Amino acid sequence: NAEAVATEAQRRAEKEQLERAAVEAHLEALQAQIEPHFLFNTLANLAVLIRGDPPRAERLLADLIAWLRATLQRTREADSTLGDEIELLRRYLDILGLRLGDRLRVAFDVPEVLLARPFPLLLLQPLVENAITHGIEPKVGGGEVRIAAVLADGRLRLAVSDTGAGLREGDAGTGFGLENVRGRLHALFGDGASLDVRTNGEQGV
Repeated sequence: NAEAVATEAQRRAEKEQLERAAVEAHLEALQAQIEPHFLFNTLANLAVLIRGDPPRAERLLADLIAWLRATLQRTREADSTLGDEIELLRRYLDILGLRLGDRLRVAFDVPEVLLARPFPLLLLQPLVENAITHGIEPKVGGGEVRIAAVLADGRLRLAVSDTGAGLREGDAGTGFGLENVRGRLHALFGDGASLDVRTNGEQGV
């Protein structure tokens, strides 16, 4: 009867609401893991610079404040875009550039037409951090990190590539940052999104 149908519909709606709330809580937890990881590393670098190079320490602190202000503003907004993510990445890379100097070279290949597309905030930063920590820093002379975006068959394809030390033998790309990205992608898009880690030609990832 009509009453039974209405009750079943309400039960399904409540179940979907609970599932959605669980996914949102999972996403918030995953995103919350990223920021302290970066902050601890930056504050440790700041402590070293304060003792050895106060002017650079002052610039690093100013960049960190700008990154925090932009991040807090973006995370309070209901929607975020690829342009927001690129802005935060530029600030993040400015911070790392103060520490690595000429050893870190950065290139962006992101068409302006794609900047307004919806995009999960802080999704690319763990990939860039991985590229620098495991690729650029261990390599004598450093290298380049490139962030690229392209729209193909209606799907957004993003690539973070580096010319660093490359994958270690047996490394399948299962570190903290990569697993965090995989978890967020699965929670947001299910099988509609994926993360692929591979060698970058003759050097890098």
